[in-house]
Amino acid sequence: MLGLAARRLVSVASRQFSTTSAPLAAQMFCQQCEQTQRPGAGGLGLAGSGAGKEAGCTTMGVCGKTPEVSWMQDLLIEQVKNLATYMDRARGVGATLPPAMNKWVLESMFSTLTNVNFDAERFKALIAESVELERTARKLYEKAALTAGQKPLAPLPQKVDLNGDLVEQGHAYGVLARRDTIGNIDQSSIVELCTYGIKGVCAYAEHASQLGFEDNAVHATIQRALSKLTMEEAPKQSVDALLGLALEIGATNVQVMAMLDKAHTSNFGAMTPTQVKTHGQKGKAICVSGHDMKDLHTLLEMTKDTGINVYTHGEMLPAHAYPKLKAFKHLVGNYGGAWQLQKLDFAAFPGPILVTTNCLMEPRKAYKDRIWTTNAVGFNGVQHVTGRKFEPIVEKALAMPGFLQDEKPGPIITTGFGHGAVLGLADTVIKLVKGGDISRFLFVGGCDGSEAERSYFTKLVKLSDPKTMILTAGCAKYRFNKLDLGTIAGLPRVLDLGQCNNSYDGVVIALALAKAFGTDVNGLPLSFAVSWLEQKAAAVLLSLLHLGVTRIRLGPTLPAWLSPNVLNVLVSKYNIMPVGDPAADL
Repeated sequence: MLGLAARRLVSVASRQFSTTSAPLAAQMFCQQCEQTQRPGAGGLGLAGSGAGKEAGCTTMGVCGKTPEVSWMQDLLIEQVKNLATYMDRARGVGATLPPAMNKWVLESMFSTLTNVNFDAERFKALIAESVELERTARKLYEKAALTAGQKPLAPLPQKVDLNGDLVEQGHAYGVLARRDTIGNIDQSSIVELCTYGIKGVCAYAEHASQLGFEDNAVHATIQRALSKLTMEEAPKQSVDALLGLALEIGATNVQVMAMLDKAHTSNFGAMTPTQVKTHGQKGKAICVSGHDMKDLHTLLEMTKDTGINVYTHGEMLPAHAYPKLKAFKHLVGNYGGAWQLQKLDFAAFPGPILVTTNCLMEPRKAYKDRIWTTNAVGFNGVQHVTGRKFEPIVEKALAMPGFLQDEKPGPIITTGFGHGAVLGLADTVIKLVKGGDISRFLFVGGCDGSEAERSYFTKLVKLSDPKTMILTAGCAKYRFNKLDLGTIAGLPRVLDLGQCNNSYDGVVIALALAKAFGTDVNGLPLSFAVSWLEQKAAAVLLSLLHLGVTRIRLGPTLPAWLSPNVLNVLVSKYNIMPVGDPAADL
């Protein structure tokens, strides 16, 4: 029997998920992120007979994505699946794939994440590149197959006509077209879950690649998974096979997060707990947002002895905890809050801004001439830098006034409690648990967002018992990381593990504590409250499910792409629960 909260969760899913595909009279259809339009929310909804029945952005993405970009992303994703199929076939007959091709798959999938790339011209170029790469991969496969004495499999259907309308071609590969082709709501739901999980894995793998770390086994798993999700292959997969694939994607993401952890520590040293200032300090200034620590390191090297101070923003906050980065004395603080506040933060910041990865919002005129993107990030009309050639940003900083005087000091934020730092305190933590000073652990992390319902996570932390130790990772921390929540035996109650990928540190810590107490993770006094927004969170969720973690509260709303039956499976097997009333949940 399902509990009341679980029944309510499935009931909500039933209301927001149509059991039949609605006629696509709308201009677009996207439901990949949490902020997608919901039935009854007003503003956007499916046109025609499906109006109001299913969550999805249909005229313009809440994120700012245009229909043109949305359809080209759909086309690109299907094209990458085709490319991955040839790569998987080639690998199966002993062919050696070009490393650049492996990396291109990561970058192209990453570009389709929420709040990464909004530039239509960039997607046209990516689609054109995909056609050439598919041709190359096909030739590699066919040659290797013949060399191995095998008859090559039949060629895949051609998905792209570069002489035609790419936007119109994308209509054949959108969510609803895919669902119609598959013909089963639950299979379609898990195909979306797998696709979005792979996007998250590709994002983290791309971050690691930027730091010089890759794993051919990871590339192989990603490409094999994508090959099973093409329009031709997805309908052939059973629900059980797709659920197994989802857990395999989660397992791969654990590997990738471990690789990214090693990439960061190898390049910049192991994080150590560090206090970070949050106010502007007199002098010229550059703000760096996103996740890419190598970009930040390059910019710090370029601005050394120039009189320019560098500030982190959003998920770059943990940079201050890495020894090689905090050694730069002009890395002076963290400016602003989580990503959704950037239009206010960036407008007020008196210098140029560099956005290295997600999350980007449509820039305001107030700062559009002094914001730069790099890597997979893009927005039409915004200056883009490649090859870490940040000289224009430095020149802009020198030309701008910067902070004319020190701002009034704000709260001090402590970050850098990675698994190395926390496990170094393991004996102390175990003693505090056994002595009753720590009654439970509460992981509150993931993505932040603009919805009022996300205040749940603030209230949850504020209402928690003073003996509760709070672990956090990702930008959800900004809901409470400036609050004075006290200490437990001299340790801050909030232990900031780092970026969203540092959820891996939480897993390492939980496994170590479980071993120390002779139990498993689910036997610990440990609860999870996950705030999700985009596809990295989908990958992290699949990782937790792969590890068998139960009792996860997910919010502020359900993924729109989960069908009631699939959600029922997750509720029954993993006891996933919706966020509700914070006091009752505690």
